[in-house]
Amino acid sequence: MKIALMDSGIGLLAAAAEVRRLRPDAEIVLSSDPDGLPWGPRTPEDITGRSLTVAEAAAAHRPDALIVACNTASVHALPALRARLEPGLPVIGTVPAIKPAVAGGGPVAIWATPATTGSPYQRGLIEQFAGGVAVTEVPCPGLADAVQYADERAIDETIAAAAALTPPDVRAVVLGCTHYELVAERIRAAVQRPGLPPLVLHGSAGAVAAQALRRAGDRPHATPGASSPGLTVLLSGREEQLPRAALTYAEGRMLAAVSTAL
Repeated sequence: MKIALMDSGIGLLAAAAEVRRLRPDAEIVLSSDPDGLPWGPRTPEDITGRSLTVAEAAAAHRPDALIVACNTASVHALPALRARLEPGLPVIGTVPAIKPAVAGGGPVAIWATPATTGSPYQRGLIEQFAGGVAVTEVPCPGLADAVQYADERAIDETIAAAAALTPPDVRAVVLGCTHYELVAERIRAAVQRPGLPPLVLHGSAGAVAAQALRRAGDRPHATPGASSPGLTVLLSGREEQLPRAALTYAEGRMLAAVSTAL
């Protein structure tokens, strides 16, 4: 089995690690766009164009499914990606985990990029699923970029700024950008209040990985003793190794350690 993932940057690592955990025998293709970063300030038309280019680079490797491991691309480009690639290649988008977060009661905070915060897309999900649960939208300017470049000081500063905007009684935080899942425990530590029950974080990586494997179809696992599955890394269409910043995170190190391509 071969699963491809696409994103503007290294936010796809979280979902890729989940694919590897669920199917250690799966080959993985990671396709990102470092030349076009950041996508957030771009127009929807530009995001769609770049998403199609990144997705087609991945599709050329003939995967069994493609995960759009990017909230921005899922918001703006998912219909175009599906129109271009399906039904031959199943395309799985990433939706903020608002529904499971509010199912546990509230209050709930949604951490997302400024472009996503307050967007009709996110507001629609809140209206559809939140019901009477209190939901606070928290913009996180600069956090995705800080994670992308493993800028430790900027990560601390942007998380602290977002935590200051998060109501103290929040019991769950939705991680509305795939990059944020790479620093989930740092977010938890910043938001958790002493004396309150443990904060619950809701990411999308596990759900999209499981859905991609379902869409790809049941395949037998590799036999014992088989060679480790490969990892193909495409950076704006160029086949290279994982960026150095990716190895800062446990997900990136895990992918590199078990892949013969690296």
